[in-house]
Amino acid sequence: MTGDHQTPALLLFSAFVAVTLAITTWVSRRRQGSAEEFYAGGRLFSPLENGFAIAGDYMSAASFLGISGLIALYGYDGMLYSVGFLVAWLVVLFLVAELVRNCGRFTLADVVAARMRERPVRIAAGTSSVTVSVLYLVAQMVGAGSLVALLLGGTGEVARAWTVIGVGALMVIYVSLGGMRATTWIQIVKAVLLLGGTVALTALVLVRFHGDFDGLLLTAAERSGHGQAFLAPGLKYGGDWTARFDFISLGLALVLGTAGLPHILSRFYTVPTARAARRSVVWAIGLIGGFYLMTIVLGFGAAAIVGPDAVRGSNAAGNTAVPLLALDLGGGADSTGGTVLFAVVAAIAFATILAVVAGVTLASSASVAHDLYASLRRRRGEPRSEVAVARVAAVGIGVAAIALGLLARDLNVAFLVGLAFAVAASANLPVLLYSLFWRGFTTRGAVWAVYGGLVPAVVLVLLSPVVSGSPAALFPGLDFQCFPLQNPGLVSIPLGFLAGWLGTVTSAEVPDEARHAETEVRSLTGAGAV
Repeated sequence: MTGDHQTPALLLFSAFVAVTLAITTWVSRRRQGSAEEFYAGGRLFSPLENGFAIAGDYMSAASFLGISGLIALYGYDGMLYSVGFLVAWLVVLFLVAELVRNCGRFTLADVVAARMRERPVRIAAGTSSVTVSVLYLVAQMVGAGSLVALLLGGTGEVARAWTVIGVGALMVIYVSLGGMRATTWIQIVKAVLLLGGTVALTALVLVRFHGDFDGLLLTAAERSGHGQAFLAPGLKYGGDWTARFDFISLGLALVLGTAGLPHILSRFYTVPTARAARRSVVWAIGLIGGFYLMTIVLGFGAAAIVGPDAVRGSNAAGNTAVPLLALDLGGGADSTGGTVLFAVVAAIAFATILAVVAGVTLASSASVAHDLYASLRRRRGEPRSEVAVARVAAVGIGVAAIALGLLARDLNVAFLVGLAFAVAASANLPVLLYSLFWRGFTTRGAVWAVYGGLVPAVVLVLLSPVVSGSPAALFPGLDFQCFPLQNPGLVSIPLGFLAGWLGTVTSAEVPDEARHAETEVRSLTGAGAV
């Protein structure tokens, strides 16, 4: 990319970073010593504000960069991510939002520990939450690296590495200084910018084709080199039975994983009541639904206007399809309009990454401090000491995410997020649903449900084509692959539910009927909720 493109984009990057740092500084001057203030922003946000923040937290680099790129490269099959990410919110709305808000304080472990022995449950749930969060963070880091590599006119490893390090440093600053209040406002600003930019690009694509969506699809199919197969299922996931099972596995992970994502669950504690949590989700579904419909237009638009070959030539995984589309829609590489539109889209994508990493880092540092640290100390510390540990944990998690982001820099960001969803659906969702709805659930069942989903999911990923045995793997020179699917959800999600059931039926512990009844009343009515 030429200097003409770099300058406005870098200026917009800098402007957004300056605004978000100003928000963080302003919030940090307020009282942040209490756990409720740091983890939940004082529970003062309205349903509309929290709905925008949830949308901002959820619409990540995977959504804006990765999904559109996959649609541009694989057509119909790439839309699975858009559909799966959206349908997942029905599970959250009907099974999770209100009940979690009533039963917990700050984390997933609070819900489970309400009727179990706290220490083993908190250690298991905290470990799982940190694992999911780090996987999710890696996807954002990869997206940031791809974006800045395109901006700087190449794929220089040094530039990408420093970008990942810079994003990691900013997310640590946001979380350590501002806590949930600053993170929420950053996500609201980002959601408004992202939706505005996506609406503008979608309108420009449709104007280019005079509102003829059918013509857009036919042009995309023609330029793809696959003809009508580009608009039919099977281009990516229909080659053989392994690919079809991968399709089912990915769909399960996307639909069930959202309800187990720690940074999404933590958002329900930032509103004052369960009713407000449910209304937040309704707002979020409307915003997110509109956004994912537009990503379909952008993906096919990139295929029709830019072409899959050009997208793949810029980034093999397709992560730069939307910035390239913006450049073309604005008038081309040498035009003022193209330069401005590219800069705006690149800045919005960068804002997306910064806001999401802040939310995920806060959720994972809360799990470290509120669950792991407090449990391993054997007695709950004062809130101020817990908050201090959370700030330190943000640094450690940032370092881990930076290291893994550098390692996974060539993978598609939507695919990486799919792995995080698979782990969340395998380890967090079974224990959450069993705790809320199974009267006979025990502590052993809870611990087994977490580890019974977490360990198989992680091990199967390590033994899959993602890590070794294929040219696109993390370690293409090695081959210890023995699990054929790229996404482990088809196997690991049932294992998580099975392990929870098996642990419960083999446990000598007598379920505490009184505590379950108390939890049930609290979850359904809000009586006694924090």
